[in-house]
Amino acid sequence: MTTSPATPEGSVGHVLDEAPTSLFHIKTAITSGMGFFTDAYDLNVISIALLLITPQFHLTSGQVGLVGSTALIASFVGAFIFGRIADVFGRKSVYGIEAAIMVVGALLTAFAPNFTWLIVTRFILGIGIGGDYPVSATIMTEYSNRKSRGRQVAMMFSSYSFGTITAYILAMTLLSAGVDNNIAWRLLLGLGALPALAVLWNRRRMPESPRFTENVAGDGTRAARDLNDFAGGAVSASASGETPKKISLVQFLTTPRLLVTLIGTAGAWFMYDVGAYGNSISQPKIVKMIDAHASIAGTAAINLIIAVLAGLTGTLVAIFVMDRIGRKLQQSLGLGVGGLALVLIGVAPAVTASVLPFALVFGVATFALDFGPNAGTMVFAAESFPDSVRTTGHGISAGIGKVGAYVGALLSPVMLASLGLKDTELIMGIVYILGIGFTMLIPEPSGRSLDDLAARSVPAQRVEAAPAAARP
Repeated sequence: MTTSPATPEGSVGHVLDEAPTSLFHIKTAITSGMGFFTDAYDLNVISIALLLITPQFHLTSGQVGLVGSTALIASFVGAFIFGRIADVFGRKSVYGIEAAIMVVGALLTAFAPNFTWLIVTRFILGIGIGGDYPVSATIMTEYSNRKSRGRQVAMMFSSYSFGTITAYILAMTLLSAGVDNNIAWRLLLGLGALPALAVLWNRRRMPESPRFTENVAGDGTRAARDLNDFAGGAVSASASGETPKKISLVQFLTTPRLLVTLIGTAGAWFMYDVGAYGNSISQPKIVKMIDAHASIAGTAAINLIIAVLAGLTGTLVAIFVMDRIGRKLQQSLGLGVGGLALVLIGVAPAVTASVLPFALVFGVATFALDFGPNAGTMVFAAESFPDSVRTTGHGISAGIGKVGAYVGALLSPVMLASLGLKDTELIMGIVYILGIGFTMLIPEPSGRSLDDLAARSVPAQRVEAAPAAARP
């Protein structure tokens, strides 16, 4: 094959690190991003649906918290299990299974006749959501180049904001159209199956991650062929001829530098998700606490405005800034400003006197958090671990994060009912600020190749040669 001088040539890892942003990056971002769009829709639509479900099923505040949080604790299970499977058998081996689970879970949830059915089916849905996190993020990371890897992964993850916005738009549309409440919440939950079906169809057409094929499975020839075919001539990769090296799960969890990194990625994600999902699940209820006369459609409209003006804007600025400043600085700024904004809600009575001042301050928090940890936690966990344990490390980090989300979503309705809005937001703000400490434990990955990051994190004596073999 004849290549132009500008076409990166060499080993799979080298050409991926140095390849300019090309069509194959966009294809990967769309394929991976569709999963996060679905995840966001499913996790956020329940907040509006619960306003309709609660009077129909006569739910207590504890049951509301349980319904809102069940998918999150199930995400912990899915992230850990599928994250580990993807490191052992390959990314492609699970890249679609989790989407199929999301399809089934969304459809079953829509037909829930009672509280118990709702809990069980939301748990099934959560397994698929959790499984999607490490695999989608890892595949995007492993195809990205060194100089703009953070931006490419953040662009892919921006689909999460669009999933959230879509949930609020559909809710507002159905409720404004006068659709019966019993039908409306079932439609809202069931429609989550549609993007999941698109994910399932699109992902089965992607090849295995070339980095996994060469560095873990030991088939450099196939890795180069898959990459060249998928990139459509944008790169010219060849097998490196090096013996693949990998570390076991036990080695991963007992290597000090990797363990400290894992504590940092998982701990920061946990702190962020406690506040993020606690507020997200209860956000419609929070608005109703400030304006008791707001209709459900009006509440959805306020949430939509905050999601678009603050959340989406924060995401877009995050993408622009990513790779221009360090990851640690960006995430710490987001956690700090977002945390202080919520602390202000807790200590300044005027902020909660009416919807407008609350929406402004809450919007600042939303902007800051989407600017920093929303994408930052995802990027950190996807690039901080070696190839052979990348989805494992990401799965553990995402899973611990979803435990935090579970805690926040479960306790938020109870805290709002017992402590009130001000004290609840004060606590959430402090939790965000604590996340900065965990962020400081993570080595700065910006601008470094994935191979360099792996070499720095694992002493040579901890790495064992793996026999070359065909891809699992």
